[in-house]
Amino acid sequence: MRVIVSLAFSLLALSWWPASALAQEPYRIGAIFSITGPGSSLGVPERDTALMLEADINAKGGIKGPDGKLHPLRIVIYDDGSDETKAVLAAKKLIDEDKVAAIIGTTLSGTSLAILDTVQKAEVPLVSCAAAIKIVVPAAERKWVFKTPQSDYLIVGALVDYLKVKGLTKVGWLNVDYAFGQLGWIEFEKAAQQAGLTIVANEKFGQKDVDMTAQLTRVKAANPQAVVIWSIPPSASIATKNYADLGMTLPLFHSHGVGNKAFIQLAGPASNGVIFPAGKLLVAEQLPDGDAQKAVLLAYAREFEAKYGPRNTFGGHAWDAVHLVAKALERAGTDRAGVRAAIEGTRNFVGITGVFDFSASNHNGLDGRAATMIQIVDGQWRQAK
Repeated sequence: MRVIVSLAFSLLALSWWPASALAQEPYRIGAIFSITGPGSSLGVPERDTALMLEADINAKGGIKGPDGKLHPLRIVIYDDGSDETKAVLAAKKLIDEDKVAAIIGTTLSGTSLAILDTVQKAEVPLVSCAAAIKIVVPAAERKWVFKTPQSDYLIVGALVDYLKVKGLTKVGWLNVDYAFGQLGWIEFEKAAQQAGLTIVANEKFGQKDVDMTAQLTRVKAANPQAVVIWSIPPSASIATKNYADLGMTLPLFHSHGVGNKAFIQLAGPASNGVIFPAGKLLVAEQLPDGDAQKAVLLAYAREFEAKYGPRNTFGGHAWDAVHLVAKALERAGTDRAGVRAAIEGTRNFVGITGVFDFSASNHNGLDGRAATMIQIVDGQWRQAK
């Protein structure tokens, strides 16, 4: 397991702090991201965003706690390698050894679900960067757990509404066979039935599979009007290339798991035409000026792209998580119960993923405004028509 230490950022920020800030005890946040392994195209931008925000906050003197003093922010980051066992070990280390006030992450639904028992028993707030609704539902049994990505049902709802409007009522489905894909399938099957859509094929593939031609051939034979693939890169990109290689020209839809340039780079020209539901970050410049998120989205996109390259929705999940915890630390200091209560009490927080309104019964805090339909055109993101 690798510890990512932001010494360069921290030392630079330290040189700017007044002596009074330097004397204060740091506020520590833990983070667990899939920096390596199959989820790395998501976890790397999450890590980069967390380090960027740590530097930004410390350059301003740190976090002003309820004691009225500025405290340096320390984000202790571990790589779980996209592995559930490593994620659990990382969570225990952050809680028992690093004594963090809260944890952000993990990157993947499976790893987030794996650490729920650990954080709940330790009574440490967790703000997950993964999508599965089961991470925060039922809220009464997830008292210490929150998440920033849109829940499956919001994303699926946007997709099903779009399919229905376009008259695409016969759908072929493929999902990656682990938590993200399995839970996406559950929500899609439910929403499709309610909307009157017919699922003519249902196929699965492994997270590390390198060819989905057989599954796609069966889907093609079922004669759908559209095809949905529910996965993340690299498997999502491989399936998209296989789709093109089979000469399939039906509308191809994906999940929000392809909301990064890695998908386009790996899929190449086959990615053109793909449509998927996601947050607004990818098309921020195309939003009307009256959109509540536009200014926040553009500011984050400019800073991230100047330092790390193309924006992506996954870095945005970490941006939201870090800010939510930082704001809670301002109100509660390092008291874990106070941090939890402060997050749950957050209202009208304009983030990258959406506008958050948490409550005791809603630990995701987002509504339908957090999803839009996006199409890849000539390797670029465009709002779908």
